[in-house]
Amino acid sequence: MKQGIRRADRVRPTPEEIMVWSESVDSLLAHKSGQAAFRTFLKKEFSDENIDFWLACEDYKKTKSATKLASKAKKIYSEFIKSNAPKEINIDFVTREAITRNIGTPTHSSFDMAQEVIYSLMAKDCYPRFLRSDTYLELLKSSGCSSSEITQSEERVTSP
Repeated sequence: MKQGIRRADRVRPTPEEIMVWSESVDSLLAHKSGQAAFRTFLKKEFSDENIDFWLACEDYKKTKSATKLASKAKKIYSEFIKSNAPKEINIDFVTREAITRNIGTPTHSSFDMAQEVIYSLMAKDCYPRFLRSDTYLELLKSSGCSSSEITQSEERVTSP
């Protein structure tokens, strides 16, 4: 029961934080609540593996122990990279093969190429759709953002 209470007591993002998310995909990904909102949107689009992979790579790069690095590399590979992986990401054959060849001797940069591909996909494709989505617009409204702030956020999306 206490776990349920703790989850309900999570701090909601402020209207200012939610507005900052419309500035860049980096601003969105820099906030835990932004990541959660983006994941909710991506789940609806059946592409939440992208943010899961990106976050797994961010965690992977912070790993200090060589043993843990190897273990995490195998987990990321089996979850996201190998053919028919449970959360297989959409990367090109060359990138997939390079990772497959080098998975036996992982380095901190083992997944950099794939992470860049997924980041670019999220930034150029998913992120603009997120900002136009009901998920994001409802967050803005429920956080108490004014209609002018919501309009300002929408204008950022449609501006070149």
